[in-house]
Amino acid sequence: MANLVVRNLDDNVVHALKKRAAMHGRSAEAEHREILARALQRPQRKTFAQVLMAMPDVGEDDDFARDDDGETARVFA
Repeated sequence: MANLVVRNLDDNVVHALKKRAAMHGRSAEAEHREILARALQRPQRKTFAQVLMAMPDVGEDDDFARDDDGETARVFA
């Protein structure tokens, strides 16, 4: 296993880490490992563009055309 040294942390961050570790009943080092693991190993969210590109190509563009009756649509009325 590798070692990681984090220097020049703000005292408030260290205090918050120790407080959080105490709440979970573990050392600050173990809490730090848990925070890093959770942050880096969770599934990455898709971007909006990726979600759009994943949508199936169904129908024709005309299927989604607006009926233009010459009036502005009252969407929120």
